[in-house]
Amino acid sequence: MEHVTLGRTGLQVSPVTLGCMSYGVPDRGAHDWSLDEEAARPFVRRAVEAGINFFDTANVYSDGTSEEIVGRLLKEYANRDEIVLATKVFGRMRPGPNGGGLSRKAIMTEIDHSLRRLGTDHVDLYQIHRWDPGTPVEETVEALHDVVKAGKARYVGASSMYAWQFAKALKVAELNGWTRFVSMQNHYNLLYREEEREMLPLCADEGIAVLPWSPLARGLLTRAWGTETARSRGDVFGGTLYRDEDHRIVDAVGTIAKERDVPRARVALAWVAHNPVVTSPIVGDTRPHHLEDAIAALSLELTDDEVAELERHYTPRPIAGH
Repeated sequence: MEHVTLGRTGLQVSPVTLGCMSYGVPDRGAHDWSLDEEAARPFVRRAVEAGINFFDTANVYSDGTSEEIVGRLLKEYANRDEIVLATKVFGRMRPGPNGGGLSRKAIMTEIDHSLRRLGTDHVDLYQIHRWDPGTPVEETVEALHDVVKAGKARYVGASSMYAWQFAKALKVAELNGWTRFVSMQNHYNLLYREEEREMLPLCADEGIAVLPWSPLARGLLTRAWGTETARSRGDVFGGTLYRDEDHRIVDAVGTIAKERDVPRARVALAWVAHNPVVTSPIVGDTRPHHLEDAIAALSLELTDDEVAELERHYTPRPIAGH
C-alpha cells in the first residue's frame, strides 16, 4: 500500500484510516453494537497486515474502552514507531464540572487519561472532537500547543465545525506562534456534501489533511434503501444526518455497483477517496469484507459519467454532524 503525506507535514499515513469507534466494551457508553477485545482482534491484525498504519479513536468512545482495546491490540500486532495513532478530546467523560470540553484543565487531564488507556507515552495526532463554544479558542489552542511541547502529542487536528471557526483557530495559532492544526476530520460522503462549500476549499488552500468520517453514511451507501441493521436500529445520531430523498443517491450507487460487479461500498468509497482534497477516509471495520472493500476502492476509477450520475441527485441541506 502506497502511503500519503498528512497535509503539509512530513508524516506518512495510509490512504485509508481504521476508525476504532466500533471497538469497546458493549455496555460502556452508547454503542451496544461495539466489538469487545477478542472480537476486534482479527480486524486490527488484518489492518496492520494490509499496510494500514493510521488508527483513529477518541476518549469518549465506549467510555474510554476503545482506547484501551486499541492500545493493547496495536502493542501486540504493530511496531509503535511505524503506526500513526490518533485520538480525540471534547466529549463528556464524567458528570459534573470540567468533565468534558476544551478548557486547559480538560485537555491537560484528558491527554493523560488517553495516554494511560492507550498504553503509550504519546499520540501522533491529538484532535479536538468538536468546537467548544464555552471556552475561548485561544485557551484551547495554547493548551494543545503545550501538549505538543510536553511531548505528549506530535501533531494536532480538529473535527467537525464551521469553516469560519476552523479559520479562526488556524489564525490564532499563527498569530501566537503556537502549534498549527494539520488535519480536519469532517463529515463527508455522497449523502452529505455541504463541506464542499467552505471547509474543503479552506483545507485545500491551507494544506490541511482531510480525514472524512462516515464516508459510507453510516452504512446507508452499502445496502438497499430501507434495509436495517443492528446498528442502524439504535443509531439515534445517525438518524439526524440524512433524509428520505437520499434514496435516489443510494439507488445510483447500487446501479453502478451492479454494472461494475463490485460491492456498493467500493463505489461510494472510491468517490470519496479520489477527491484530491481527501487524504484518508476513516472506515469502520466489523466484518471481514469492510476492510477489503476499503482497500479495493483505492484502485477503482470511476468514469466522469459515473461520477455525474452519483452526484446529480444531491440537493443542499442543513449543516449536520457538528
